[in-house]
Amino acid sequence: MSQRRSSPSHVRATAIQRAFGFSRLIVEIGVLSALAFSLALFVAAIVQAYVSITEAFARLGQEDTTKHLMIAAVEQTDTLLVAMALLIISLGMQSLFIGGIKNVPEWLHIRTFEDLKQKLLGIVITAIAVDFFSVALEWTGGYDVLIYGAAVAAMILSIGVYSVILSRQSERHQVGDHTEGEQHSSGPLAEDEGAAR
Repeated sequence: MSQRRSSPSHVRATAIQRAFGFSRLIVEIGVLSALAFSLALFVAAIVQAYVSITEAFARLGQEDTTKHLMIAAVEQTDTLLVAMALLIISLGMQSLFIGGIKNVPEWLHIRTFEDLKQKLLGIVITAIAVDFFSVALEWTGGYDVLIYGAAVAAMILSIGVYSVILSRQSERHQVGDHTEGEQHSSGPLAEDEGAAR
């Protein structure tokens, strides 16, 4: 009986397929870890809200109770925004590397890496603005908050400019792909139709 030997190219192809399979497993673990952090932050925000509200109701009528409750609410909003960013990252990685997820809202459908970046940039800008709002609520005077505000404004402006550039580049790619598809579909077909006439 003659035993078939695997060719070197077949062995190489099998090794590459196994490596890609392993990389998908690593991505899946990353998706689950981001999802776990997101759920943990959601739970922490809910528990913190319960603690802050019960403490505030126990001190109703006292000075600064409302201000402390507002600061706690803004800080909870910041936590929820980070949790939502991690949730979008996990959903985006799942959609891009492994496979689409059903039963999610339309705005959470992530088809390209640019979609994921655009969604995250919007959340990052909102989280930075909310963080500055919480700092401004605790402001007691001085110029420190103005310097911090200028830094936050510069960061938001730079992220906004990058987001605009990113959206224009994705629009150009979509238009280029569309016109290229039209050329491929009309070119040879038009020549055949002209020859037939």
